[in-house]
Amino acid sequence: MAKLPIVLAPDPVLKQTCQPVETIDDDVRARLDDMVETMYAAPGIGLSAPQVADKRRLIVCDVAREGESAQVFKMVNPEIVWRSDEKVVAEEGCLSIPDHYGDVSRFREIKVTYLDPEGASQEVEANGLLSACIQHEIDHLDGVLFIDYLTPLKRNMILRKMKKLKRLQK
Repeated sequence: MAKLPIVLAPDPVLKQTCQPVETIDDDVRARLDDMVETMYAAPGIGLSAPQVADKRRLIVCDVAREGESAQVFKMVNPEIVWRSDEKVVAEEGCLSIPDHYGDVSRFREIKVTYLDPEGASQEVEANGLLSACIQHEIDHLDGVLFIDYLTPLKRNMILRKMKKLKRLQK
């Protein structure tokens, strides 16, 4: 396994729509493992393929709290197939937009279908933090960032700060 560099906004790769995975092979499994290692090292609770410059529909997440056993989800081609009518607003952040946060409205509960690393079809019903995390990561696969849900003023302020950060890192 390897820790991968995380792509920072406003990199164009974060705004692209990812392509479905046609075949789950050792390369896909290795990428999922690398994504989990990268997510934990960041530290974060979720990571999508475009955040590590990969254009495939892959996400990983683990919302276990400190002291709880890890519950890692490695999802290939995840798709939300059901959403509750009720929404909740919670503060979100993103590994690609470090040190910036905003309130985002998400569906309270969702049902997601996906393929696991062995290619088996899986389904999970999620609520709370897991629901928000999966929705956030699936958004990444469609080129949507959490800041896209914020007011234009707040979004532009964050993007200006991110551009400045990237200039300072060069």
